[in-house]
Amino acid sequence: MTNVIKANGDKEVFSEDKLRYSIKRAGIPQGLEEKVISHVKSKLYEGIPTKEVYKHLAEFLGKEVPHVRARYGLKQAIMGLGPTGYPFEDYVAEILKAKGYITQVRSVLTGKCVSHEIDVIAQKQGIEKLMVEAKFHNASGTRTDVHVSLYTKARFDDLKEKYKFDRAWLFTNTKITSDALTYALCVNIGVVSWSYPENESLRDLVEEKKLYPITMLFSLSQSQKQILLNSHIVLVKDICKNKDALDVLGLGKDKKNSAFKEAELVCV
Repeated sequence: MTNVIKANGDKEVFSEDKLRYSIKRAGIPQGLEEKVISHVKSKLYEGIPTKEVYKHLAEFLGKEVPHVRARYGLKQAIMGLGPTGYPFEDYVAEILKAKGYITQVRSVLTGKCVSHEIDVIAQKQGIEKLMVEAKFHNASGTRTDVHVSLYTKARFDDLKEKYKFDRAWLFTNTKITSDALTYALCVNIGVVSWSYPENESLRDLVEEKKLYPITMLFSLSQSQKQILLNSHIVLVKDICKNKDALDVLGLGKDKKNSAFKEAELVCV
């Protein structure tokens, strides 16, 4: 048995079943599954970091099916929405729009006691109005802890009466600690983390609606991705729908076509 070291420092036995499950979610062609698994297993050694396992997998996919490599790197791509939390707030707003909400980002509201900048306000007319806290982390292994649940509840209590909020929700791109989740559920705060709740987690929502972030695109540099994010272009599908969204980058014709082609492959 080979042990791997997770991002949070914990040790666990390498699981082929987990690897197989993850590559199926990424849409890797069935005929390549065994090749991928064999390649990764050939690189294993005792105490290998999971980050290195994913690196070997990504390298293999980059040669065989580049567009699938992008989808496999979903978690890292969402972490690439940094360094500030603002693009993640825009990203959460897009997810909620896909769920039928009207959204506003970064609204400053004066509560009963103090003012608050609310990451996302989401509303379904006549159904509910949500106050959303979008907690972004750009390092693997970092978890959203209980103080985030505590201050989300405090903000909600200070604002709910004046602004007619029905509920608070907490979105995070990583996992959430057990204390943070227990407290949130106890005080009726909705929680969406990387892997919670089952079938409605951040990963599930992104894959279901194909809400892939532009940070997935290998044909663009980090600085080019940042320009798009600063222009509030956060989804690959925005480029698929409108090729001219890339014009803000000032790309030549060939580079623009290359980026658009990669975007189309990811969207499909």
